[in-house]
Amino acid sequence: MKNMTLSAIAKACNGQLVGETDGAEKEAANVVLDSRLVNKDDLFIATIGERTDGHKYIDDVFEKGALAVVCEKAPADPKGPYILVKNSFESLKSIAKSYRMQLDIKVVGITGSVGKTSTKEFISSVLAQKYAVLKTEGNFNNEVGLPLTVLKLRDNHEIAVLEMGISDFGEMNRLSEIAKPDICVITNIGQSHLENLGSRQGILRAKSEIFNYMNENGSVCINGDDDMLLTIESVKGKKPIKFGFHPSNDIYATDIVSQGLFGSTCTIHVNHKEFRAEVPLPGEHMVRNAMAATAIGTLFDLTCEEIAAGIKAVQSVGGRSNIIRHSKYTIIDDCYNANPVSMKAAIDLLATADTRKVAILGDMNELGSKEKDFHREVGSYAAAAGIDVLVCIGTLSKAMYEGAFDANFAGNLYFYETRDELIAALSSILEENDTILVKASHSLGFENIVKTLVS
Repeated sequence: MKNMTLSAIAKACNGQLVGETDGAEKEAANVVLDSRLVNKDDLFIATIGERTDGHKYIDDVFEKGALAVVCEKAPADPKGPYILVKNSFESLKSIAKSYRMQLDIKVVGITGSVGKTSTKEFISSVLAQKYAVLKTEGNFNNEVGLPLTVLKLRDNHEIAVLEMGISDFGEMNRLSEIAKPDICVITNIGQSHLENLGSRQGILRAKSEIFNYMNENGSVCINGDDDMLLTIESVKGKKPIKFGFHPSNDIYATDIVSQGLFGSTCTIHVNHKEFRAEVPLPGEHMVRNAMAATAIGTLFDLTCEEIAAGIKAVQSVGGRSNIIRHSKYTIIDDCYNANPVSMKAAIDLLATADTRKVAILGDMNELGSKEKDFHREVGSYAAAAGIDVLVCIGTLSKAMYEGAFDANFAGNLYFYETRDELIAALSSILEENDTILVKASHSLGFENIVKTLVS
């Protein structure tokens, strides 16, 4: 890691370097929080978590060849140099800030209530047609994951595409200070984290903190079909670039042809030009993601042909509208997270299937005082969408069941209190060739349902 010597790291996190001073100018190879992933010359940051204390593994990482350790508690018998700090998590962020400052690289920051990960995948795939891109992996989008991603950047990278997720006020400000984005993308303002943010207005205010550390000459790209985002008229003296389905947007799509679970095709209009795009992931929202990627592609001077190639090359991510073609079923694995907007989009996707349609839906967390109303609304929506089987699982999803029942759901309707009760009953509910949607908030562990279906 360029210029990330032990002395520079200690200075960045305001820590005290203790131990072998002759190695103080040696650069760390990587920064690691998981002791199992430590390799030679890595910097290990010992953090205190809910399940374990990284300080217990300090001797182990030195045996693996770690260059040094950042820790809150001095080792009793240190096997190598360490940097003593007050708070290891805060030190991680401080180290990432310092590292980002010296990087000559463009950063695209992506936030929003729904679709951050899929939008990140589209943007990364498009930019990779011309540039060396590092993107956020997995769910590394918070105050731990984002700095770790920044610390993976190297001289060969030209652009970083960073997903930025929050649940409360102030978090985005801290993420923006680390990422210092050159381009900010906001996908939408939905109903996620209402428990902390209170309202869609609160969500907009919290997400807009991303602008606080944006490059003064940077650009903002927003979903122009979102009523809340349309209230953003300018950022640092520049109008946002708008993408969406309405022709009033700077980038818009026409002639959309759905191919069901196999994606869609459309014509994308940008800068008085147009091109035909093959969107390989299913759902209308994926067309919007393709338009967001088009907006970013044009900012980085990609041709329409390069943008189209990047859109066509995008791949699905497990747990997010991932289509699994099993010998018995077609499974829409969308179990990574859930809120009312994404639930309805997933139901719309399921409705395009030409087989029996089964929705296995669970609780949506962090929706605040109106959580039962939102669940009831999703149940009613499923009833109107022509779903054949609706299975509701979890305490809050009892309201989803009731909403579907009151809306005269025409198919088979089930309610189970727990995921395991549903798994035990799956064989009696499903039929061969069913198309099955699996979706709930991540904490419900619905990936276990997907594993059961494909086993």
